[in-house]
Parts: sequence; structure tokens; C-alpha cells
Amino acid sequence: MDKTELLVTPKNIEHIRELIQAGADAFLVGEQYFGLRLAGEFSVEEIAEATKLVREHNKKIYVAMNGIFHNDKVDELGPYLQKMQEIGVDAIVFGDPAVIIAKREAEVTIPLHWNTEQTATNFFTANYWGKRGATRAVLARELSLEEVIEIKENAEVEIEAQVHGMTCMFQSKRSLIGNYFLFQDKAMEVENRSQNNNMFLHDKERSNKYPIYEDQNGTHIFSPNDICMIDELDEFLDAEVDSLKIDGIFHEASYVTEVTGYYRQAIDAYYESRTAYKELKKELLKKIEAIQPPLRPLDTGFYFKETVY
Repeated sequence: MDKTELLVTPKNIEHIRELIQAGADAFLVGEQYFGLRLAGEFSVEEIAEATKLVREHNKKIYVAMNGIFHNDKVDELGPYLQKMQEIGVDAIVFGDPAVIIAKREAEVTIPLHWNTEQTATNFFTANYWGKRGATRAVLARELSLEEVIEIKENAEVEIEAQVHGMTCMFQSKRSLIGNYFLFQDKAMEVENRSQNNNMFLHDKERSNKYPIYEDQNGTHIFSPNDICMIDELDEFLDAEVDSLKIDGIFHEASYVTEVTGYYRQAIDAYYESRTAYKELKKELLKKIEAIQPPLRPLDTGFYFKETVY
């Protein structure tokens, strides 16, 4: 039985070096022109450098092309895919079927990972995209753990699930914040807002703060809490889920590196013995709680249907 992959989202090349040492198996990179909600911005040249680096350590690299594309970008998909093939990346993460068509027309052979973030909710749909070229389905964050396991049992493709970090609750392709301030003749108040990681929507009724930011793909609103499943990993590993993702968006690189190390310990302990993992998991959870930013409480997302956001 192959070990489950530990997938992480790095900030930059140097962060990849740190994450390799921490025990990550694979990395999701890209640029916002083609990809959504990335932890860091990687140019084509940086993707080439990152690919060379991970190859030296027998790791994998995936490139995000999971945007929903308008006509003005469609002609650029094929050339970008060809560049990724020349570089030798391990997979392309996509959501828009235009990527499948562009890949075919450009005669590119890179494997595809289907990721819409919202609609990967059943194994029929996962298998549908599998028949159209996808080798992996990235499951929606709103699924229960029971649903994840059922999908894995019936899927004809690899299955990826997020186990740590914040999740996107809402996206609009419009610049909602910018439009709001512009309407009030206050456009200058949100200048460079795409670099602002400290904006929040306040929900006074639930005492929640929802991170929000804008980039060229529109407006993104995130969950008020971080998923943390380090003390429930055996459920995923028992089910042989193929890849477990740590999403580092909005977090400091040092935090992501440290958390990756803890998940590496947990996964390795499980494969040593179930007893070793059970003895270690509470200690690892406490270590994560100790470094968790005060504004980002930990929870289990929708895996046990405890979440109300």
C-alpha cells in the first residue's frame, strides 16, 4: 500500500525548500492569472526552478489552472500548458472544461486534477471527469467525513481532501469591495487591496470574522476558522484517501512549515502502527493549538457537520 500524499501550498521557492525538510510530498503552485486562491505567486520561470528543486528530492509539483476562464484567456491556455509540459510538472489542477479542450488541442500529456472546490460532491461526478481525462478529484470542503469515505470507495480516480487551513466560502468574479467604495467616491481607500490580508467581514451575531480579499479573479471570502484534522487522520488513512492537503493561504510561511512537520509525524506514525499514531495525535494537536493565530480558531470544518458558517 502506497503512503498517502501530503500536499502543501508554498509561498515561494525558499518556502518549498523548508517544506521539503518538513516532510511535504507535493506542492501546489501557480499564478493568479490562471489559478485561484494561491498561497504564493509563481511565474513560469519560478515554476521551472521549483520543479527542478522538487525533482532533486523525489517530490511532486502541481500547477493551478483552476480559474473559470472568459474568452479573452482561452487562447492562452494551450501555450501555458505547453510551457508546463516543457518544464515537466506532474499535474495541472483545473475546474473549467476549457482546460481539457486546450490540453487536447495543444497535444499536452500532463495529468489533470479536477478541482472546482464546490461541485466535487459525489463519486458519479468524479468518475465523469475521470472519463474525460482527470486522474484525480479534489473534493468539496462541505462534505462530511462519511461522504468522503464513500466517494473514495467508489471513485475510479484518485481522491484529494483538505485536512488543514482555511476554506473559501464565497467567490464573485466582480470586485465587490472596490465597487462598493467606488460607488461612494472612496476608491483611494482600497488602493492595493489585493495585497491586504487583514480585511474582515464582521458577523456580530456569531462573533465571527471572515477574511476577505480581492485579486484579478474577483472577491474571495473565507471561513472564520481553520480546519484541523490531525487527530482524525486515521479515518482518511484507513480509507486510503490518496492526498491530504494543507492550505497555507493567509498564514505565515513558518506556521505552514511547522504544521507540515506535525502532519508528517502523524502520517508516519500511523504507517508505523495505529497505536503509535493514537499515542501521538493529542500531543501534535496541542502543538498546533499553541502556534495557532488568535483570529483563526481551529475546528473540523464540515467533516462532522459541526460547522455553521
